[in-house]
Amino acid sequence: MAPNGRVINFGAGPSALPASVLQEATNGLLNFNGTGLGIAEISHRSKEFTGFLSSVESSIRKLLAVPTTHHILFTQGGGSAQFSAIVLNLLARHRLLHPNLADDERVMDYVLTGSWSKRAVEEAKRLGGGRVNIAADARKFSKDQKSFDNIPTHDSYAFSEDPALIYYCDNETVDGVQFSAEDSSPASFPFHLLKQNSLLPLVGDHSSSFMSRPIPHLADHAVVYAGAQKNIGPAGLTVLIVRQDCIVDVNAAAKLGAIPVPLTMAYKTLADSGSLYNTPPVLPIYITGLVLQHTLDQGGLSYFAALSERKAAKLYTAVKEGEAKGVLRGKVKEGSGSQMNVVFDVLEGGLKNFVAGAEAKGMKGVEGHRSVGGVRVSLYNAVTEEETDQVITYIREFVEQNSVSQ
Repeated sequence: MAPNGRVINFGAGPSALPASVLQEATNGLLNFNGTGLGIAEISHRSKEFTGFLSSVESSIRKLLAVPTTHHILFTQGGGSAQFSAIVLNLLARHRLLHPNLADDERVMDYVLTGSWSKRAVEEAKRLGGGRVNIAADARKFSKDQKSFDNIPTHDSYAFSEDPALIYYCDNETVDGVQFSAEDSSPASFPFHLLKQNSLLPLVGDHSSSFMSRPIPHLADHAVVYAGAQKNIGPAGLTVLIVRQDCIVDVNAAAKLGAIPVPLTMAYKTLADSGSLYNTPPVLPIYITGLVLQHTLDQGGLSYFAALSERKAAKLYTAVKEGEAKGVLRGKVKEGSGSQMNVVFDVLEGGLKNFVAGAEAKGMKGVEGHRSVGGVRVSLYNAVTEEETDQVITYIREFVEQNSVSQ
């Protein structure tokens, strides 16, 4: 444990934030930008806050090279709210483009690779207004036909001809799988299989990988969204990058038979109001802005992409060593593993001792999601390479102490 009482946070979210940012944020809580008011007290319509909000947007545009064809919006509700908002907004868009189609002729394509995309599928089916097509299902390629331990290869995808949306989740934090950023990888999203046109309805949930590396084919996406509580801020803020043609008149679509979209979930409401239709999550936006500036100061996404690759490679090596000695077992097939969330099992009932030993050394948040168990070590941007080395040292010590060869 550090002298200030802080531990190393390997949790999957809310996850670690840079210590320097947290220190700066404490000043803003008392006096934001010299206003004499704390950031949690100031009006969201004040010139000081609206100016800061504009700077946050500028940082996102710079870091991700967001084209002018896309709006950057800020909202609440996390990624789970977007499971609903995506369906409602893009079905409204599809209704305006194809007013005479019946609901069962409106298809929504989903790539099913883990627990979060599964929840997105369930919400799309619950809302109705269109038919869900599973374009690829990772479970079919697992040993038990039930687990999410891989990314399907390109020859297994079956996209619809003219879907209302094509959804994928870039990094499934619960299950520890992610799409590769490299188009050449067999575990990458098959962009080349999509119908190439300027109105492609591609939707990417990038919550877990947001700002850890560039987003491939960003300009080709209709919507990219991310909950802030992984790499860029505290819980409570969701960042949306929405192409102009997806910001539609949802009231006009409703008159044609589309599901009415709640005003605060309509992308047009957010865009027309500059994300200020109602009070936004002011404090999370403030801390996110500080983190983004920190990211720029460190060298941008190229710096963090290289850092993430190094951290993950070293940790996966340690897990493989533990597998060879009969103490650990990886949960994800090689080539499909996440750089952000490394998941594995501790064999012979050793999970409780592993977690307790980690906490005794000042490392928290390593226990896996309640739905899958095991260990999950999250390596978000604020987790330093030195902190990663510390958990690797602990894993190797644990393996040696519990090796079947002893």
